Amino acid sequence: MSWLWAIIVGFVLGLIARAILPGKQHQPLWLTTIFGIIGAVLGNAVASWIGVEETRGIDWIRHLLQLAGAIVIVGLGEMVYASLRGNRRRTA
Repeated sequence: MSWLWAIIVGFVLGLIARAILPGKQHQPLWLTTIFGIIGAVLGNAVASWIGVEETRGIDWIRHLLQLAGAIVIVGLGEMVYASLRGNRRRTA
């Protein structure tokens, strides 16, 4: 069940990160989900390093760190994805 939650949280964080980043991202949704999962793991690691992984009530700081991690990973992942794809633009 924890894998299911990781996928759901990764998908939501990836979509929020894509909405926050300027411009259009061309990576597929499955890759956005993976980037969101990696960003959540990165945010959890940073939260544990600074000692805020568990607080009373809702862990707002941990959630913000997860979102920040997702934004960084989605942004970097988009650059790598674009360079691997040869920066091809789709024409409609």
